[in-house]
Amino acid sequence: MKLRKGKTKSILGASIDSALLAVEIYNKPRTTFRSEGFIAMMIMAWTRLFHAHFHTTIGDKYYYKKKNGRFDIVDGERKAWELSACIKEHGTLDKAVERNLNFFIKLRNKIEHRHIEKREVDTQIFGECQSLLFNYESQLIKFFGDNYSINEALVYSLQFSQIRTEQQELASRSALSRDLADIMSFIAKYRDSLDDDTYNSLQYSVKLIQIPKISNTNRADAAIEFVRWDALNQEDRNAYEKLSVIIKDKTVRVEAANLGRLKPSDVVRKVNEALNGVVKMTSNLHVELYKLFSVRPPSGADDPFETVAEFCLYDEAHSDYVYQEAWVVFLVHFMQAGGFAPTDIRKMVREGKKLDVNEYRS
Repeated sequence: MKLRKGKTKSILGASIDSALLAVEIYNKPRTTFRSEGFIAMMIMAWTRLFHAHFHTTIGDKYYYKKKNGRFDIVDGERKAWELSACIKEHGTLDKAVERNLNFFIKLRNKIEHRHIEKREVDTQIFGECQSLLFNYESQLIKFFGDNYSINEALVYSLQFSQIRTEQQELASRSALSRDLADIMSFIAKYRDSLDDDTYNSLQYSVKLIQIPKISNTNRADAAIEFVRWDALNQEDRNAYEKLSVIIKDKTVRVEAANLGRLKPSDVVRKVNEALNGVVKMTSNLHVELYKLFSVRPPSGADDPFETVAEFCLYDEAHSDYVYQEAWVVFLVHFMQAGGFAPTDIRKMVREGKKLDVNEYRS
């Protein structure tokens, strides 16, 4: 289908522009608003794609109406169907495509009024994001033909280090705030609500296995290739299943709360073991130190989650604080090289002084 100039072409052009902008936002190396920006622009792209389709099939009738039959007016304009209404009115989307869209509609509503500083969400939903984009282009072609194929994709993020430390892995799984914990909980619950066929569908979420190419491959080969499962022959499928078994056999999943987190007494013990009698760490001194560096708020604070997450996290279930291994490392270095005796530390705390952790890192 080749659209002439007119409202349908204008709406479709805005839809495609939104999708391209979504990809640009996602792929920018230093984007800190990645998930929020990508989701917002893709929701807009999908909504306008449906509006363009409806305009060609049912005419200019994709608007909300009141019970009296009059159009619902917002700021002087008729209110067009939102994406959820578009999906319902269309009614023939593949189940996995629809569940992928509903996932992002609900997630968008959750993150719209929250500020998320970390990248945990980006890492968790990469597969769903890729499928959202693939599905958009597939639906675009179904509605308007191959002439409107975009052939854009999300770039798989480059990694700055090949191996992450145990502390980094633990930190990446940490719930750093109530907002983030709520969103991560929603993602887990939504996935658990899916049947196996939907969850395993590439239309719901693209799952990738990254294997470095270290053999004598063709130098013109792509570094990363997307392979469709239904395009593999039986021999390749059997090889993949064998690889999956090997990976599963090597994977140990531990279901535990506060994995790797330390109680205050654990921090005191570990610091003393590392200092080996050079300086004596006590529970009272530990309290003075977390006050001095403001790694957690005082007891009874309005926002108990206001911690330095690298060192300390609030455990909402038990209404107390747990500490990271990085806090032990920091304290050992500070006690060895900081030049402060315990009496100096107590005096500074009594005088209300604060120290910047960044000035005393190893």
